[in-house]
Amino acid sequence: MNRKNFIVASAIAASLLTTTGVALSSDDDGKKSLLSWFERSTPGIDPVETRLYSKECGGCHFPYQPGLLPAATWETLMSNLDDHFGENAELAESDLNSIRNFLLNNAAGRANYGLPNKIMAAQGDRPLPPRITEMRYFVYEHSDLKRNMVEDNPQVKSFSNCDNCHQGAKQGLYDEHDVNIPGFGRWDD
Repeated sequence: MNRKNFIVASAIAASLLTTTGVALSSDDDGKKSLLSWFERSTPGIDPVETRLYSKECGGCHFPYQPGLLPAATWETLMSNLDDHFGENAELAESDLNSIRNFLLNNAAGRANYGLPNKIMAAQGDRPLPPRITEMRYFVYEHSDLKRNMVEDNPQVKSFSNCDNCHQGAKQGLYDEHDVNIPGFGRWDD
């Protein structure tokens, strides 16, 4: 084996040993488990865990997890709170900065959760819309729902009312098998 191949092989071996060491970490009972590292990954999206954001934004609408939109879209939204979809949602400067930082630091493309990664991959190079309901991934995932199930449904009213149908939305879980559309029941393909 020549020197270059030896260095490459050594680097791969070191990488595998490091990964295996992490993957073979102990579970809560102290047992070694190859899957324990992977089993601890959180499905869905990072749940909202800031009281300020929940209070200020969740006081008017569902407090969307930052990973549902990319940072550029959150920045645009936070820069135009005087006209937030027809409403004045201006905040004190300190609150504005805290919430902006929370949103930008946990936005799709910056948060390593399954759903934000899917959202960004589906959007590709297309322009970023201002609404979650206009993101390509969202449109695709909801394309089989009829208007009467959501927009004409007085118990749902809008696709933006995520928690009306997604039972785990507040915890960041949007699994299609946990959807229960008011007036229509469980919805899974």
